Amino acid sequence: MQIRISWPAGNLTATLDDTPTAQALAQALPLSSTARTWGEEVYFDTGVAVAREAGAREVVPPGTVAFWTDGDALALPYGPTPISRGDECRLASPCNVLGRLDGDPLSLATVRDGDPVRVEPVWNP
Repeated sequence: MQIRISWPAGNLTATLDDTPTAQALAQALPLSSTARTWGEEVYFDTGVAVAREAGAREVVPPGTVAFWTDGDALALPYGPTPISRGDECRLASPCNVLGRLDGDPLSLATVRDGDPVRVEPVWNP
């Protein structure tokens, strides 16, 4: 499944794996939220509540689409966060990994704290 994440200065698509969290997110789409930034990570509330999955991870590659179960939020890291060691993308706590951004994750640097964000499914014919 593909989703589009849009904000005033741009948008990215992401390809999600078939996981319980991705399925729960898909049921909630389209959704609108408010972006928050934390170092080089964008996150925002989804209104979706799910349990932490067995494969949840705290350190992920840039461009990972993660779900922060502690905050019911999508977390989109593109570089170091305030708790990273070196250049790693370290999330606030272990997150469910949903998939990967399709484009350059550095475009998330144009997201400003407080920006409106919209997430919608991408329908492929």
